[in-house]
Amino acid sequence: MAIDQTSSHSDEGSHHHGLIGMILDVAVRFRWAIIVLTIFAAIYGAFNLLRLPIDAVPDITNTQVQINTSAAALSPSQVETQVTFPIETGLAGIEGLEMTRSISRNGFSQVTAIFEEGTDIYFARQQVNERLAPIGASLPEGAEPTMGPISTGLGEVLMYTIEYEHPGGKGATTGGQTGWQRDGSFITERGDRLESEVAKAAYLRTVQDWVVAPLMRSIDGVAGVDSIGGFEKQFLVQPDPARLTGYGLSFDSLINALEAANLAAGANFVDRADEALLVRVDARLGGIADIEEAVVATREGVPIRIGDVANVEIGGDLRTGAASLNGEEAVVGTVLMRSGENSRTVSAQAADRLEEVRASLPDGVVAEIVYNRSSLVDATIATVEKNLVEGALLVIAVLFLLLGNIRAAIIAALVIPISMLMAAIGMNRLGVSGNLMSLGALDFGLIVDGAVIIVENSVARLAARQHREGRLLSLGERLTETRLAAQEMIKPTVYGQAIILLVYAPLLTFTGVEGKTFSPMAITVMLALASAFVLSLTFVPAMIAVLLNKKLTEKEVKPIRMAKGRYGPAIRKTIARPWPVIGAGAGLFAVAAIMFGFLGSEFTPQLDERDIAVQSLRIPSTSLERSLAMQRRVEDRLEEFPQVELVFSRTGTAEVASDPMPPNASDAYVILKPREEWPDPDLPKDELVGEMESALGGLVGNLYEFSQPIELRFNELIAGVRGDVAVKLYGDDLTALTEAAGDVAGVLRAVEGAADVKVQQVTGFPTLDIAFDRPTIARYGLTVEDVAQSVAIALGGRPAGLVFEGDRRFDVVVRLADATRDDFDQLGALPIVLENGVTVPLRTLADFEVVDGLAEVRREQARRLVIVSANVRERDLGSFVEEAQEGVSAQVDLPPASFIEWGGQYQNLQEAQARLAIVVPICFAVVLLLLYMALGGWVPALAVFSAIPMALAGGVFALVLRGMPFSVSAAVGFIALSGVAVLNGLVMMTAIRQRLESGMPLDEAIADGALARLRPVLMTALVASLGFVPMALATGTGAEVQRPLATVVIGGLITATALTLFVLPAIARLVLHRSDDGRSWREKWWDRPRRNVTSDEEAELKDIA
Repeated sequence: MAIDQTSSHSDEGSHHHGLIGMILDVAVRFRWAIIVLTIFAAIYGAFNLLRLPIDAVPDITNTQVQINTSAAALSPSQVETQVTFPIETGLAGIEGLEMTRSISRNGFSQVTAIFEEGTDIYFARQQVNERLAPIGASLPEGAEPTMGPISTGLGEVLMYTIEYEHPGGKGATTGGQTGWQRDGSFITERGDRLESEVAKAAYLRTVQDWVVAPLMRSIDGVAGVDSIGGFEKQFLVQPDPARLTGYGLSFDSLINALEAANLAAGANFVDRADEALLVRVDARLGGIADIEEAVVATREGVPIRIGDVANVEIGGDLRTGAASLNGEEAVVGTVLMRSGENSRTVSAQAADRLEEVRASLPDGVVAEIVYNRSSLVDATIATVEKNLVEGALLVIAVLFLLLGNIRAAIIAALVIPISMLMAAIGMNRLGVSGNLMSLGALDFGLIVDGAVIIVENSVARLAARQHREGRLLSLGERLTETRLAAQEMIKPTVYGQAIILLVYAPLLTFTGVEGKTFSPMAITVMLALASAFVLSLTFVPAMIAVLLNKKLTEKEVKPIRMAKGRYGPAIRKTIARPWPVIGAGAGLFAVAAIMFGFLGSEFTPQLDERDIAVQSLRIPSTSLERSLAMQRRVEDRLEEFPQVELVFSRTGTAEVASDPMPPNASDAYVILKPREEWPDPDLPKDELVGEMESALGGLVGNLYEFSQPIELRFNELIAGVRGDVAVKLYGDDLTALTEAAGDVAGVLRAVEGAADVKVQQVTGFPTLDIAFDRPTIARYGLTVEDVAQSVAIALGGRPAGLVFEGDRRFDVVVRLADATRDDFDQLGALPIVLENGVTVPLRTLADFEVVDGLAEVRREQARRLVIVSANVRERDLGSFVEEAQEGVSAQVDLPPASFIEWGGQYQNLQEAQARLAIVVPICFAVVLLLLYMALGGWVPALAVFSAIPMALAGGVFALVLRGMPFSVSAAVGFIALSGVAVLNGLVMMTAIRQRLESGMPLDEAIADGALARLRPVLMTALVASLGFVPMALATGTGAEVQRPLATVVIGGLITATALTLFVLPAIARLVLHRSDDGRSWREKWWDRPRRNVTSDEEAELKDIA
C-alpha cells in the first residue's frame, strides 16, 4: 500500500501545526498520563450527567409575568377601562418589556407582560411589582392586582384529584361514627353532618386547601399549587326578605350583629393568691349554633336572633371554576413547577409527597394522581436513549467490520461515551436540559468521524511498516508511526471538524420559540464535537500507541477488498470520461431543486404526548353549573372508549388564574392506556381522535377542539391562542371586527386541512342591569349608595367575620338563598330600610332589564382584537396558510382603521425561515473560506464544496420518499449533512493533492488517491448514516420529532458519498491538470515551507518514501 507523504503548508499553517504537532507529541510521549486524565474527565462527566435537568421537550415559554385582578362587580367593558387599561399603561416603559397582552372578562382581568429573551424572570417580576404599587391605588375598590406564580408552559407537572372513595355513598358501608350515613349524608371527622351537595363538595375543597396543598407547596422546586373544583367552605347566613320586612331590619343590621357577636379580647392579668391568671374574653363564633344565637335587635324586650330571620347552613362561595373526574364532581390540584427546575425530579417528589399525604387524609376521602409529567418524560428519554445506544452499537459494528482490528475499533468507539460525558459537563454549565431536542440530534457517527480517520490511517501505516520491517515494531518506531499517522490526517480532521462545528452555528442565532427549541440542540452537538476533537488529538493517539502493539495484518478486510476491486475500474472510467459523471451529478441536483418546491413546510413535527386534551366550548351565557353538567356527559361519552384509562376536566377559572377560562369552557384531559392494552394497538392516534370527535358530535351545544396537554399550554402562553394558526384582527369597533372574523372563519373552513376553526366569543353574555330611579330614591331620603349596597349584599354576599376551626378559618357570609336570588319577583320585593325603620321594596326604586353584553375583550399592545383560531390536520402548515391568506384577501372586507396579522405556530415557522435565509448563506461562505485555507486554492475548494448541493439533493429525495414536509428539524438534518459531505471531500482531495506533490501523473494520482481513501470515506459515511438509522425507524414517544432529521442525513449521505467517490475525482481531473512546462500557482502555494519535523522524523520519512 502506498504511504502518503505529509503535506506541506503555508507559514501560518506551519505554526498551527507546530502547536498540534506538540500536542500529538505530548499525547504519545505521556500516553498513560493522558489516559488517566481522560478517565477522570469521564468520571466528572458521569457525575454531571446524573445532575442534568431532564424534560420531554425544551421549555419554550417566553419570559412573562401574569397580573391577575378580580373585580367582582364589573362587566367586561368596565374591567377593560377601569382595571386592564390602567395596568397596561402603568407597565409601559419597563426595561426589557416587549409587549403586553390582556383579557378582560366579567369581574376578572389578566394582563400578561412579555419581556425580551434573556431577561431575568426575578428582575422582571421586581420591576412589575414596583409599578403595581401605585397602580393599585387608582383601581376600583376591592380590586387588587396579584402576580401569577413563577411557572411556565411546562409547569403543570402533576395533577391529582381529591374525591370521595365512594362517590354519592355507592357501595360504602354506612352508619359509622364518620363517613356515609343511610340517609345519604356524610359525617366528617369533626362531627359535622354534610347533607347538601354543595356542603359535600366544599368538604373536599377544604381537605385540598388545608391538608394537601400546604404539604405539596413545601416541595423543593414547586412554585405553587393550583386548586379547582368543589366550593370554598363558607357559613352562609341566608335572610328571609319577608321576615326582615316584618321586623324592619336591613342587611346591614345582620352584618353588624354578626361582627359584634364575633370577637376575642385580652384583658391582661389578675392576681389570685400570688398566682397570675391570664384573663381572656373569647366570644368568637364556633359554628352554626353560635351564629343562629347571635342577637340582631330587641323588640319590646324580646331579642331577635339571626336564626329567627335567616337560615344558617354550611355552603360554598359563588365559584368561578369546577372540576370533575369520570363524570363525578371532584377537586383537582395542579402542582406548578418553578421555571428552570427539573420536571422529572419535581414530579417524582410531588408523587412521593402525595403518597405520604394519603395517610393523613380523613376516612372516606382519597387522593389519586391523574396526570404525571414524569411518565411522558421517561417515555421520551427512553426513546432517545434507545436511539443513542442502538446508534452507538451500529457504529461500533461498522468500525470493527471495516477496520478488521478489534482493538482499533474499540479505540474509535471509546470516543463515543467519553465525548458524551464531557458534553454533559458543558450542558450543565450552560443550563441546557437533556430533552428530545437537545439529545435528539446527537449522531455518534458524526462525532467519531475525526477519530475514525486517524485510527484508520494509523492502522494502515503501522501495518505497512511492520510488513516492510518483517517484524513487530519497537516501542520507539511505534510511537513515531503513530505520531506521523495522526499528523498526516490532522489537516482534514481539524478543518473537517471545524466545518461541522460551523454548520451548526446558524442554529445559535435563532431567537424566541425557535431559539429555545433548537439552540439546545446546536449547543449539545457542538459540545460533543469539540470533546471528540480534543479526544482525537490526545486520547486516540495515546491509546493507539498503547494498544496497537500486536501483529497487524496488512491485508484489508473482505468488504473493503471487494469494494476496491469494483471501485478501481469504475474510477478509471470516470477519469477517462469526466463530463458525463459531472453532468449526472448536476442533473440530480436540478431534479432535487424542483422536487423541493413541492415539499410542504411546518415548524416542527408535533410531539405525540400520548394523552389527549379536549376543549369544549358552549355559548357564552352558559352558567358554570350547566357547563359542568354538560361536561360530565362529555366525560361519560369519552370513557366508553376502550383505549381510555380516565378522563378529568377543569371548567372555568382555577384559583391561580394562570389559564383563565370563562365558565362556558372546559378542558378535558383524556389519559390513554398503554398501547399494548388497546384492542387494536396499531390504530393511529389521529384516527382515534376522529372517532372521539364523531362520538362527541351527538352531544348538542358543545364545540370541540382536540389538542394535547403541553401543546395546549404552550400555544396559549406564547401566542395567547390555543391553535396552530391564529388570525388576529385589530381595531376599535368590536361589533364590526366580530363580523369580519366570522367571514375569515368561513374562508378558513373552506381550506383543506382546517380543523377546530373558531372565532373568539366577544359578545353574547347577557347582563341583568339594575337602573336606579334617582329622584325617587332622593324623595325617600336614601342615597344611591345605600340601595346599591343592599343589592350587592343580597346578590353578591358580604363577609361578616370568620369562624375558626383549629388552624382553619372560614368566612361567615350574608347572602340571599339561591332560589331567591334567581327569582326576579322576589328580587323586586327586596326590602330597603328607611331611617324611620319602615321598608320599601326595591322595585319602587329601580328597574330591571336584561341586556346582551360583552363576553370578553382581548387586547394586545393596548389595541383591541378579535382572534380566529384553527388547527391544521393531515396537511403541512406553510401551504395551508398561503392558501388561506389568498382566500382572506380576496373575500373579506376589513372594517375601516383595522388590520390583520397571522400568528400562532405559523409565526414561528416564518421567523425561523427568515432567519435561516440570512444565516445559512453566510455560513456556507465561511465553509468555503475554510476549505480555501485547507486546500490553498479556490478551485479545489470549490470542487470539494460541490459536495454540499449533492448531499442536499439526497436529503430532499429521502423526504419525498417518506412523504415528510420540510420542517426546522429537517433543516437541522441538512446542516449536519453538509458538514459530513465536506469532510469526506476534504479527505479525498488532500490524498490526491499529496500524490501530485510526489510527482505522479495526474490520472494515476487521482485513481490511486481515490482508492487509498476509499476506506475512510466509506467508513465516515456509513458510521454517520448508521448512527441515525434507529432514529429514522423509531416509533417510540417523541420519535416523530427526530424522524425528519435522521431521514435527511441518511438520504443525503448516500448521494454525498457517491459524489465524493465519483464526481469529485471527475472534477479533480478537470481542474487539477498539470502541464510539463511548469506548475500552476496553486501547487507553488502548496509547496511553501514544509512542516516542522524533527531530524529523526525526516530520516524516517525518507526511509518510508
